[in-house]
Amino acid sequence: MTTSTPSYPSATPSLPTAPPPTPEPVRVEPATVETPAPKLVSNARSAKDYRADAAKHLYETYQHRIYQGKLPPMLKAVGVVEVAVNSQGQVEDIVWLRAPRHVPEVMREIENALRQAAPYPAPVHMKHVKYIDTWLWHASGRFQLDTLTEGQY
Repeated sequence: MTTSTPSYPSATPSLPTAPPPTPEPVRVEPATVETPAPKLVSNARSAKDYRADAAKHLYETYQHRIYQGKLPPMLKAVGVVEVAVNSQGQVEDIVWLRAPRHVPEVMREIENALRQAAPYPAPVHMKHVKYIDTWLWHASGRFQLDTLTEGQY
C-alpha cells in the first residue's frame, strides 16, 4: 500500500504589493426630468381670477352637460367645492365646503368631472391655486357653475 504525502504550498513569502490606486471621484449630475410646457395657461394672479378660467375650462370640457338658460327655482343639488390645482394644471385636492349629501351620486359625478377635466389651465403666476365654485345641479344631470350662471327664474 502506498501512502501519498500531502503537498503544501511553498513557504516562500510573497512580496508585498502596493494597494490599487484610489480612483478619482466622478461627479454625476442629477438627471433632470424636463416637464413639458402646459398646453393651457392662466394668467390669473389671484384665486378669484383663476376661478373664471377654471369655469370656462369646465364649460368647454362639458359643453353637452351645461344647462342652457335660466335655471328653475328648485334644483336637485347645490354644492360648493374648493379645488386645489398645481402648477401643471392637475387637480391635487377637492374639498367639499357645502356637500349635497342627500344625493351622493351627484357628489361623485362632480368629483369625477373635476378630476377628468384635468389638465386645467396652468396658473403660471402662482405655484398652485385653490379656488372655490358653486355647482348648481339640475334634475336632468346638467349643471351650471355660479361663476358663469345664467341665473334662476
